[in-house]
Amino acid sequence: MGAGRRGNGAQPMHFTLYSRSYCHLCQDMLDALLRLQTPARPITVDVIDIDAAGDPALLARYDELVPVLYADLSQPELCHYFLDEAKVRAVLNK
Repeated sequence: MGAGRRGNGAQPMHFTLYSRSYCHLCQDMLDALLRLQTPARPITVDVIDIDAAGDPALLARYDELVPVLYADLSQPELCHYFLDEAKVRAVLNK
């Protein structure tokens, strides 16, 4: 999903999710994140499959941690394994 303006004028909040295609926790986190979306606060998500990315450093960093969610890649992760709804809502409410 790409970032951009929606028809209602709301600026989407962008997240990055490091994931694996066969990871049920990854899909659970993505589903839980998207449930927090509202018309007033749309969400976009870049889902990066660490196995398909072809980057050994990425695989080494996130191998045992996926799913890992970021709102800003220059900041610490928001959560891994399970969605931390309180942290995500805090980011969405900024």
